[in-house]
This record gives sequence, C-alpha cells and structure tokens, in this order.
Amino acid sequence: MKIYTKTGDTGETSLFDGTRVSKADARVDTYGDIDELQAWLGLVRAMLGQGASDSTAGYLGAMLEQLQRDLFALGALLADPQHRIAARVTKATLSDADITRLEGWIDELDARLPALRHFILAGGAPPGAMLHVARTVCRRAERRMVALGADALLITFVNRLSDLLFVMARAANHDAQVPETEW
Repeated sequence: MKIYTKTGDTGETSLFDGTRVSKADARVDTYGDIDELQAWLGLVRAMLGQGASDSTAGYLGAMLEQLQRDLFALGALLADPQHRIAARVTKATLSDADITRLEGWIDELDARLPALRHFILAGGAPPGAMLHVARTVCRRAERRMVALGADALLITFVNRLSDLLFVMARAANHDAQVPETEW
C-alpha cells in the first residue's frame, strides 16, 4: 500500500463508504480531532518512558495504549456515517462496556489522589501537562461530535474520556510529586 494516493490533491477525501467530501467537512474535522487526541496520547506514552517512575509508566502506559486503540475505533465509526463497517470488525466498535471500563479507571486513579477542593491550573510534570492538553482536545472533539449529531454512546464515551484524562493528569503529577496549582 502506497502512502500517497493523490486522491486528496483537490481538497477532498473519502469516507468509509466511498463518499467523497471536502477535507473541510464537519465529519472530517471531527475525526481529525480524534486523530489529534490519539497522537497526544502517543506523545504522553513516549514521555512516560523518558523519566516517569516505572509504576506510572506501567499503569498509565497500558491505559493510554488501550485508549489509542479506542480512539482509532471511534475515528473509524465517525468516518462511517452509513454504518457499513462489518460487525465482524470488532476492533472498530465501542460499547457500554468501554464506558464502564473508563469509569472504573477514573475511580481507581481518583482513589489514590488527594481530594480535589478547588479548580487547578493545567501544568505539572511533562506527562501531566500533556494529559491536560489532551483533555482539552478531547473536549473540542466532543463539541464537534455533538454538532455533528454523533451517536449518543460515542458522545458519552468521549465525555467520560475527558474526565479520565483529567484524573490521569492529576495522577501523573501526583506520582511525579509535583504539587497542583490551585486557582
């Protein structure tokens, strides 16, 4: 498979069903945000390997890898407005169980953190600061998904994911022993 196809040279791209749309189409914009979020999570994973404690790199790294896989599935679903991805392509699905998994991770991480009594400023150790950026990209993607009229389950997944990214940022900073800055 060649990297370049030249089919996008006129400013159009194909959706999953073959429909040609402008690269400025709201749907393309939306799954572009999901792709950006997935890349941010990859950057955080790379940063965890560059100095985070072994325990932080291990548990957050495994979560982040699964989230990247989830985001590829979400992008595929957003690129498939006619729901033509075959049911057998299980890696391109998200379900209530995935939302429950995110909630479990939030609860697990939150139990290890000091109670949040004030708003906090984004920042901290590099992985924590990057997770705060990822959270804002996630919120942007959520807003675009709502405007697009995306499936309610997908919107719920992304809403919960932004909560998880906030707690992950706090956990990364806590593990790095970098205090939070209250607002």
